[in-house]
Amino acid sequence: MIIPYGLSRLGVVMEPDLSSPFEAMGVLNPASGRTPDGRLHLLPRMVAAGNVSRIGLATVALRDGVPVGVIRRGVVLSPDEGWERGLANAGVEDPRTTWIPDLGQHVMTYVAFGPLGPRLALAVSADLTSWRRLGPVSFGYQPDLSADLNLFPNKDAVFFPSAVPGPDGKLSFAMLHRPMWDLGLIRAGEGVHPPAGVTDPRPGIWISYVPVDEVLADLTALVRLRGHRCVAQPEFAYEQLKIGAGPPPLRVPEGWLLLHHGATGYIPPGWDPTGQDVTYAAGAMLLDPADPGRVLARTPEPIFVPSADGEQRGLVPGVVFPTAIEQVDGVHYVFYGMADSRIGVARLDRLTEGVRP
Repeated sequence: MIIPYGLSRLGVVMEPDLSSPFEAMGVLNPASGRTPDGRLHLLPRMVAAGNVSRIGLATVALRDGVPVGVIRRGVVLSPDEGWERGLANAGVEDPRTTWIPDLGQHVMTYVAFGPLGPRLALAVSADLTSWRRLGPVSFGYQPDLSADLNLFPNKDAVFFPSAVPGPDGKLSFAMLHRPMWDLGLIRAGEGVHPPAGVTDPRPGIWISYVPVDEVLADLTALVRLRGHRCVAQPEFAYEQLKIGAGPPPLRVPEGWLLLHHGATGYIPPGWDPTGQDVTYAAGAMLLDPADPGRVLARTPEPIFVPSADGEQRGLVPGVVFPTAIEQVDGVHYVFYGMADSRIGVARLDRLTEGVRP
């Protein structure tokens, strides 16, 4: 199957305001959404000294329908809860937001960088300004995995915008995520403990579900997921180290279009980004609408690589990291982190020939 989509770089939309202590180490990896008045906003990760992250709100400025900048609106989520703060670390990081019409809510997944390293958490909002924490994500025990996913650090989570068939055929809300099996990251000497049937210990993309009827009865059910399975592992050269989901999956004629990142190079133990020597590039997958845990096609080469100055210069040089996608006047724009320091925008193009898997 052909994947007929590509990205065209348009420029930088947000640079750190170095006069703000909240942005001393950069702005990056934004979520996005529209307020009730229809205005488009980004929710950037704002990084203060000491690698302490908050989530901000910024109105997107448009010129002839194209995103060109932002107007800052302040901070909407800070690491105020105990499980978002460790002894020498804290953060609410890398938000992804999905507007789910069936719920009338923006559902935010974010990384709570607390006492046990990075863990997933959820918050919801009807207006992007006031957020209600639903708490840390809880993965139901699954005997066939012979592993408790709650033990492992996790990142890169994002919900589908509409209900999909679950493993048992019930309509469900589904979340993509990226568990990491190396417990040595949080407990020295513990080592790598992948679940049963997982032969590749590198981080890949997984999917988990919660039935729609449970969430409609109790919104907090969104944090209680089950039906876990692996969707995709690193496969190609630009994904040598790991892969992870990007913006919310976009429904296209061919299926669910998932933009993802792949990393190559060297990442030292621990969570300090400054010791990395990596390249992050973007690829694309098509997921089956009848079974979104099944990959129909994926790009063997990246569709977007770090080549602009702002992507090569920053806290972690050589990074493009897509995290949000929005439509303006019939055109889809992808917002992405640039070198862990600033935010860029690219246009999603439908190609004449596409990329064959």
